[in-house]
Amino acid sequence: MITVYGIKTCNSVRNALKFFKDNNIEVDFFDFKKETPSEDKVKTWTTKADINILFNSKGTKYRTLGLKELNLDENGKFEWLVKEPMLFKRPVIEFNNDVIVGWNEENYKNTFL
Repeated sequence: MITVYGIKTCNSVRNALKFFKDNNIEVDFFDFKKETPSEDKVKTWTTKADINILFNSKGTKYRTLGLKELNLDENGKFEWLVKEPMLFKRPVIEFNNDVIVGWNEENYKNTFL
C-alpha cells in the first residue's frame, strides 16, 4: 500500500494525488492538518531519506516560526518535525518500505509505473 502524507492545499501534493488517480493507483492519504505523524514514524523516515530533504526550510511555516535564526542541526530539525508536521517538504510518500519526498513526475513514473 502507498501512503501519501501532506495537505490537500499543497500544489505538490495535489500533483502527486492526481498522478496516482490518473494511473489508477490506490493510495491512502494522511492529512498533516488533521494528524501528526508519530515520533517513531519521523525517525523511520529520517533513516530512509536525508533529514535536510524532509525538512522544508523554504516554506511559510519555517519563516513564521523564525527558525532560520536558530541555525538548527539535524537533532533540532528532527525535534521540530516531530512537533510541527507543516515543516515537512511535501508530499512524503511511503511504499514498499521506502520513502519518497517531494513531487517529481519522472521519478514517480520510474518508481510507480
